Amino acid sequence: MEHPPPLSLVLPHPDKLSGEALSFLDGNFEDLRDLLLRASNLTSHLKHDTSHLNDRLLHLRTDLTKHAVSWISTSLSAKNSLDDLRLNLESLSLVTSLPRSKDAVRKQREHELQQLVEDLCRIQNRRKYLLTVLKLESLVGDLEDSVFHPMRGRSMLQVRVFNHAIKTMNEIEHVLGDVTRHHSQWRRLVDTVDSRVDKSLSILRPQIIAEHRTLLSSFGWPPKLALSKDEGGEAASGIPNPLVVMQGDQKESYSQSFLLLCGLQQLNTLKEKRKKLNKESIGAGLWAIDELVIPVASRMEYHFVKWDQEPEFIFALVYKVTSDFADGVDDLLQPLIDRAMLVSCSAKEAWVSAMVQMLSCFLEKKVFPGLVEMVKEKKSEGVPSWFHLVDQMVTFDKRMQTFVSSDTCLSYEGSSLGMSVMGLFCKRPEWLKTWGKIELKDAYRKLKEDIKKEKAWEGTRLGNESNSESAKYVLSTREDYKAPFVAETFLSRTWTLIDHGLTLPTVLPRIQFVRATATKFLWYVFKTLLLEFKKSDLSDYSSFEDSLIQACGPINTARYLESKLREWSDDLVFVEMWEAETNVKVEVSCHGCFFGEELKSLVELETNWLMEIITVCLHQFDNLCGDHFHNNVEPWEEEDVSQGVAEALDSLRRELAVLQLNMNRKDFLDLWRNLAEGLDHYVSCKFFAGEAVLLRRRFEVDAEALMMVFQPYCVRPAAFFPRVREILRLLSMNEEEKARLRGALSRNGSSCLGLFGISNLSPQLVEQFCRCY
Repeated sequence: MEHPPPLSLVLPHPDKLSGEALSFLDGNFEDLRDLLLRASNLTSHLKHDTSHLNDRLLHLRTDLTKHAVSWISTSLSAKNSLDDLRLNLESLSLVTSLPRSKDAVRKQREHELQQLVEDLCRIQNRRKYLLTVLKLESLVGDLEDSVFHPMRGRSMLQVRVFNHAIKTMNEIEHVLGDVTRHHSQWRRLVDTVDSRVDKSLSILRPQIIAEHRTLLSSFGWPPKLALSKDEGGEAASGIPNPLVVMQGDQKESYSQSFLLLCGLQQLNTLKEKRKKLNKESIGAGLWAIDELVIPVASRMEYHFVKWDQEPEFIFALVYKVTSDFADGVDDLLQPLIDRAMLVSCSAKEAWVSAMVQMLSCFLEKKVFPGLVEMVKEKKSEGVPSWFHLVDQMVTFDKRMQTFVSSDTCLSYEGSSLGMSVMGLFCKRPEWLKTWGKIELKDAYRKLKEDIKKEKAWEGTRLGNESNSESAKYVLSTREDYKAPFVAETFLSRTWTLIDHGLTLPTVLPRIQFVRATATKFLWYVFKTLLLEFKKSDLSDYSSFEDSLIQACGPINTARYLESKLREWSDDLVFVEMWEAETNVKVEVSCHGCFFGEELKSLVELETNWLMEIITVCLHQFDNLCGDHFHNNVEPWEEEDVSQGVAEALDSLRRELAVLQLNMNRKDFLDLWRNLAEGLDHYVSCKFFAGEAVLLRRRFEVDAEALMMVFQPYCVRPAAFFPRVREILRLLSMNEEEKARLRGALSRNGSSCLGLFGISNLSPQLVEQFCRCY
């Protein structure tokens, strides 16, 4: 048996081989021994590739034949259309040459020209359609050649193929975008191309991702999380960053792979924009950075599971890893993002967002479900664990906000949904509702304890120490409003609920939470104020002054709450929330601000309580003075006030002094002015309901004494008793003036009363006075 000739005799001399053949052999074989071992395998692979390429060539020939037949058919159709057009033009020339009326010729020409235009447009549309089909077929065929051609091992050739495929898909996407915008009737063409491109993409994307993950693993990603027991499980400082230590070919390979993923994401964005897919932007960061986070998450979850009862360690570890690697990510990947021309994209923010979303996903899947069950089953540790976890989430978000905004001019609010672990409540509204119920129930419990405190309803008494009259009514603090200590508690509890809601990253969940907690809590506060006011028994005249002091507490509290709610409503945060709520609701409050309904109710409570006090004061005044304003039988000296009137005025003076000392200035101002108006009406009615003959001097003395009661509160008290003032004017008239008044009334009626300085008394009362006096 003969031995085969040596391999050196079988192979051609290297000088006789082309450069491509030499590169091929050098790329597949290291030495002669490697050639002997792998030659048969290479031969089988080449035969397989050749067979695949032959099949592909046959497929292309078949497609070319089909398109050629379609093109010939379309060309014949176009030729027939042009022949019809030529015949129509010849007919048009014959028709115009016949002796017909001008109108008939004009109508015939218009009809023929319209048909001509329609035929030309139809031909042009068919031409555009065919050119578009041919262009798309060429691009899609090129894409399928790149994607379905088998490639083994990583090489620069493979990277070039991936880049070429992505570039081709971008060109296809631009063509489809143009078709979608200008030729919506070509929907079937778009759907067909989309189907073929998606099939190629379903093969290409896993290959690129797999290659990227292999690269990450090759240079030691993810890093080991070295933990220090001394720090309670927090990550130790100085964790090495593999991204920073990459050099040479390894760094170049990662850069190419990163750009490939960015290219795929840009393509995906274009497709979604064309298809107008309204997807949630939560967690929609950079795919390449997400690939960095995925292996880190799998390694960190091991520690998370051990700390399910100690969430502070979980948040500390995530913050530590995020901050330690942020600079390396920014230094390496930001230039690559700029090369990929990703507009308004920050590597650091994308890294932070991906880490936050990783933590949010863990909480959603592993932590909150068990916590929700504990709360529903009313276990004792459920609510405290919930509060502790939420506090840790809020603190974590604030730390991340500070970290991101520390060296960037970009606003945290712009991407807060992706960078906030509190965004979990925005994704799970049922958990937001559960949180709101827990917070509201806890606020109710604490409020009941606050109300029971001994000095809860004790207020602050201030004198009129201000030198400026206008400054007396510029109120800001609880002391200025003379509100009891519990008023500050009401506000602090309410603001705590609001502040918790403001930690949510989006507006609508904020509104939902604030309405479910702070707003309901305010209504409970209003009910508490109403019950407290009812405790002051104003009908008991024996302790009337003490009842007035007790009634001032809820009145001052209501006024203080009203001022703070108006102040909050003017804040930009609540203005934005009010606008957002108005836009999404069909029926909303028409009171013009976020706390409109609450302010309306507060004002109604204050008004009703003040009117109740005024009513009781008027009843007591009436009980004390009786008919003394028109009783001529009672002994009376000319310069003295009637005994009954003096007693009533003395009681009124004491009540006003008590109210001034214990009630806030604004409500006291409204109260004494309305009380003066009521007394003015009361006294004038008593005057005209009296006997026909009345001691003039006696009424003047009593009326002057009544107005002097209000002298400490205004410069001209007579201005607040317009009816009594006009009665005194009538009484001061001499007989000649009364005669002129009677004559003017008989001639001109009520229109002449203004000439005599009378505008508040009716003409009937003036005529009654003229008859009696």
